[in-house]
Amino acid sequence: MLRCALIALAGAGLVAPAAAQIQRSFPADALRGVMLIQQPPDLTINDLPGRLSPGARIRADNNMQVLTGAVIGQRLVVHYTLETNGLVHNVWILTAEEMSKRPWPTTPEQAQRWSFDAGAQTWTRR
Repeated sequence: MLRCALIALAGAGLVAPAAAQIQRSFPADALRGVMLIQQPPDLTINDLPGRLSPGARIRADNNMQVLTGAVIGQRLVVHYTLETNGLVHNVWILTAEEMSKRPWPTTPEQAQRWSFDAGAQTWTRR
């Protein structure tokens, strides 16, 4: 019965296809960087040393959670947030479309000087 209901919904176009692009919204404190994890929880972002927080979450470009072991040794363009102690807490691996949204701050200082439009997911230099 459930299978019949799903088939009917898919036929009506109410079930999104598996390959549908997800529109993600990033918080205003998300910074952009190139992340490289060599030995978790240690990493580099924009060639500066960093560390993942104990509860860090990494999301792939399809928004599914990724374990650090799956991305060891890969240089990835990401958005990330820092927790209060300066540890990397949330990481989103970017799609090509997300990478094309420029400018995007790479330091907290830039983020303080620029304006963020949360609806459009764009930054403007002031």
